[in-house]
Amino acid sequence: MKNIQFLIATLGVLFAKAVCAENDFVVYSPYVVQGKNELEVKAFGQRDARYELNNVSGYNLSVAHAFTSWWKPEVYLVAYNREPGEKYQPSGYEFENTFQLTTQGEYWADLGLLVSYAHNRQPGVSSAAEFELLFEKLSGHFDQRLNLIWGKQIGAGASGAFAFRSSYSLSYNIHDEKASYAPSIEAYYRPGDNAYQIGPVFSGELRTAHGSELEYSLGVIYGINTSAPNKTLLARIAYEFF
Repeated sequence: MKNIQFLIATLGVLFAKAVCAENDFVVYSPYVVQGKNELEVKAFGQRDARYELNNVSGYNLSVAHAFTSWWKPEVYLVAYNREPGEKYQPSGYEFENTFQLTTQGEYWADLGLLVSYAHNRQPGVSSAAEFELLFEKLSGHFDQRLNLIWGKQIGAGASGAFAFRSSYSLSYNIHDEKASYAPSIEAYYRPGDNAYQIGPVFSGELRTAHGSELEYSLGVIYGINTSAPNKTLLARIAYEFF
């Protein structure tokens, strides 16, 4: 329990410094565990010598519950973003649904679908819907995830076109009785922003005797083209319980 308290305090310091655009730096899994509840905080912060890309940041808080073995809805209760030279502003709310479409191990890769609607409160920014195909492949200690994402603006002034982006992660999982650890590489393909990024992320999971889990990840992704931010700091923490 002391380890969990220490981890929460450490992440809290990181959030205060780096949470600090869209907070979509995550590679989703297609798996749904019936009855599981989740409380999650995600944050990111950009660092770049160019003013228009420096200190772009955001954080959000979400809650989720898996009602069945194949459907998990999630609601983002708090979402704040900050542009360079500005204060944090509430960006709106989001309703997200994950559907597990195949049984784990049934096919060469496991498949899921994520459908979300984001209601934006910022002036001049359209709301949006997204549709994501989620793939995951487990091979021994190695875990690969691939997300293919199509988004569309909704509302007055919205573009009629679909925007495509994708994300990918490769992890090496290490397990013991009370914890697991996963050094990984995450990559983000964001043609709408002309930004391509890749970098290391370290994730872990602490389990309690009561079946609850504390999951965390910390990482930094680097721009690999001139239009991308030089680096983006990532932090995530989730508490899962039945």
